[in-house]
Amino acid sequence: MTWNPYYRGDGVERPDTRLPDPPPWRTFPRVLSAGLFEPPEGLVAAVNAALALRRPLLITGSPGTGKSTVIEQVAAELALGPVLRWHVTSRSTLGDALYHYDALGRIHAHRLQQERARAGEPDAGTDDIAAFMTLGPLGTALLPSDRPRALLIDEIDKADLDLPGDLLDVLERGEFRIEELRREGQELAYLRMSGEDAKHPVHGGHVQCTEFPFIVMTSNGEQELPAPFLRRCLRYTMPRPTPKLVREVVRRHLQLDVPESGPLADLVDDFVRRVGDGERVAIDQLLGTLHLLDGPAKMDASERSGLIGLLMKNLSGA
Repeated sequence: MTWNPYYRGDGVERPDTRLPDPPPWRTFPRVLSAGLFEPPEGLVAAVNAALALRRPLLITGSPGTGKSTVIEQVAAELALGPVLRWHVTSRSTLGDALYHYDALGRIHAHRLQQERARAGEPDAGTDDIAAFMTLGPLGTALLPSDRPRALLIDEIDKADLDLPGDLLDVLERGEFRIEELRREGQELAYLRMSGEDAKHPVHGGHVQCTEFPFIVMTSNGEQELPAPFLRRCLRYTMPRPTPKLVREVVRRHLQLDVPESGPLADLVDDFVRRVGDGERVAIDQLLGTLHLLDGPAKMDASERSGLIGLLMKNLSGA
């Protein structure tokens, strides 16, 4: 064994073991990668069209091609503030993205108030419904503002079949209503915003944007989206990677110039070939592999081969 780094599997304590510096994209707090992203041909025009038309931008492509990085770069260049994120799963609903109402928490708080009242204790609780509400990422994005907010709806193709249809009315009208506030006749409520401690006033349970948010939706192409939904989006498909494009991504992220030949070049060429053959391998898998292979640790041929096999597995397999 020539690679004998940190964990050795012998149960011996080594308190002086120093872990290596992490790769740039695994440094915390996270550093925005806006300056590292190189938009492929046609993407800048698609973004500008979406901004001008106030339409969501749907970006389709393989995992790890930079689909979700686009919005970070746009938000940074246009000073749109922190990016709001809605990661879609098969269980996601429109209501979850608009706001969350903790009805059980309110019932529990009300019972505590009653118990304290019976015990003659001072009332430190609240029955304000707004205290049990939090706006979701889409609900926060639709709040009135001087500048559009940036919202990422990640992997929309993983949603239940009804979700894209449910989104249509909200995205078309740029508004929604919070029925719980309307039922209780609450004319003014201060609701906590998604990902922030700040609160925003909501009048009469009605949220209406004044600047339509810049919305990027990503898709891995796993599910066909309905035509009425697609009609309301601008669509862009990320190009398949080429050796030249991948080398540039590696240079920007790792400050590493991959030579035209040799083991690192072979790894890049193999990645491009596999993607072209329809395999699901992501660019961040390649970056992680190159980061280790180009590091200070020395490996023999069998170790290099084993590490490549570990890190470059097809994402479609188990």
